Amino acid sequence: MCLPGTHLLNYGHNDLQRNVVAIIIVLSCLEKRSRERPIDEKWPFLRRRCGILIPLDFVEAFANRWSLAFAFGATASKVMILFSGGCLPLQVPRWAQVPVILVCSMEVGLSSYPFFICLSTLSQITGALLGFLYTGSWFIVIVLNIAQCPHGQVVGKYEKILFYWPSLLCLVFLLSRFSHILMKTLWVRLRQDLPSEETSFLKIHQAQYVQQLMRKPPRLPLQKSWIQRKVYEWDPDFRFPSRMICMAVLALICLYLFVMIEVYVGKLVLLTLNILEENFETLIAAQNTSEVLASSVQRLKEFIDVTEDVWIFTTFTACLTSVSYVVHILACYRKHMKRLWAGKKQFLPLATCKLSHSVAAIARYSGWQIAYLVWGYLIVHIVQCLFGVMLMYILVLPIKHGQAIEAVKSLGPGILTVAIVVGLMVLQTVTATRFFLQPKISPDDKEKPLALDNRKAFHNFNYFFFFYNVLLGLSACLYRLLCSVVVGAWLIARIDRTIMPKGYEAADMGFRTWIGMLLMDHYHTNPTLVCFCHILVVQLRIQLQPRTTSYHCFSNGSDFRVSKKARTRWLLLYTLLNNPSLSALRKPK
Repeated sequence: MCLPGTHLLNYGHNDLQRNVVAIIIVLSCLEKRSRERPIDEKWPFLRRRCGILIPLDFVEAFANRWSLAFAFGATASKVMILFSGGCLPLQVPRWAQVPVILVCSMEVGLSSYPFFICLSTLSQITGALLGFLYTGSWFIVIVLNIAQCPHGQVVGKYEKILFYWPSLLCLVFLLSRFSHILMKTLWVRLRQDLPSEETSFLKIHQAQYVQQLMRKPPRLPLQKSWIQRKVYEWDPDFRFPSRMICMAVLALICLYLFVMIEVYVGKLVLLTLNILEENFETLIAAQNTSEVLASSVQRLKEFIDVTEDVWIFTTFTACLTSVSYVVHILACYRKHMKRLWAGKKQFLPLATCKLSHSVAAIARYSGWQIAYLVWGYLIVHIVQCLFGVMLMYILVLPIKHGQAIEAVKSLGPGILTVAIVVGLMVLQTVTATRFFLQPKISPDDKEKPLALDNRKAFHNFNYFFFFYNVLLGLSACLYRLLCSVVVGAWLIARIDRTIMPKGYEAADMGFRTWIGMLLMDHYHTNPTLVCFCHILVVQLRIQLQPRTTSYHCFSNGSDFRVSKKARTRWLLLYTLLNNPSLSALRKPK
């Protein structure tokens, strides 16, 4: 299965590859190193130049989130080419497929490298200019590829437009972004308003989060709207890192491209089934066949029509489910990070993930989440289609053919059996609760105490129901298996939730990656820890300046104003932490 237009990877390959190397060399020569090296003594004109470029900070990046996300979106078509195996030559042996895919993925990463380094470089004028030219080159290449042959043999008319318009949209956004950076930087330079090179690692939202912790909570809870209570509540003191935003954007675009591939495969399968149906009809018309064969062909035609309709309908429901998963994963990330910042780690099985593995987890998460989401969409779609076809044959088609009464009669024994089984289970629970437990200790208690009453009757009750519960256990076992399969297939795209039972979470590699990623972010982006380190750094910088207290620099160089009351409470907290015995001598209020 190959994505249409897979030759785009090699379209103008040599010219673009030379451009990539030239951009990397130019920006690397302009990049400053953090420390001086022996080479700076031999060639003083370098001035700590020729540093290593950073395309994207996967740990502590909070700036340029949407620009980096659209840069990843511009590579979505290439990612799906790799995902579908379209980069593999036809004559590659099986043992060499993995190394070839690795080389192809490196090539895709190299061709997309200028997008990220041009956005992240400190030489903004050069980076914006080179990024604009490189992005424009890719935009022209894709447009020419579409203009030469907009149609294809897969989807039909306007096939390449359907597959490449997300990448074109992302490239247009990048062109406008590079233009904005270039114009803004030139305007600042012309005004001779040069920004200071000294930047703080404490972000504004992190400082606001710490300040919020020190404020007194409101006496009355704030009234929340229905959207805040049921859908999503905006938190101004929390920002998703660039990695999560890039994952969400690229996942949605890859999901769209995968749905297009699925539509293509579905059309081929339906075309094959229709040809098979026509061959059967031709055979029946040419020969005097029995009525059994004719009815079988009619049933086959009905099955094809039902499957096609259900497949098309469940395509929309499966897409909606996958999109909701992306939003829900972001919400779970924020919820879990806030719990970790508050010191609550009980919700995570930390024994399943070693701290040393978290470094690899931060690199694996984004790619794995996209792959889980795409394959999860396919599995959810198949499960929904199977249940849809069953529902059609059990309820809809009998009513359509005027056989509703017969269908109800055939389903009657099964429904009655299930009702009797459920009724007996409820009867056991109600009987055991009502007659074999002692009365409530207090009338205000919600439940009776777990103390037995009428013990002799209780033992006889257990004895006679023992033999029935052996048979009932078989049904419960099958029901448990069915629920496990359905829930596991439904949640296969959710890395943030394990599908393994408690104690076996280590077997879920996706969930282990999620835990490792959370721990890595917790140790590197905890606002309280970052704010504390920032205070220490600022205090080292102003050691020679006059100061009244040891913590006056809490209103630091980032211009975060702190009231006298907040400063006094901070000093009080520090004093009580070092002298716990003073807490007993304080006034009650």
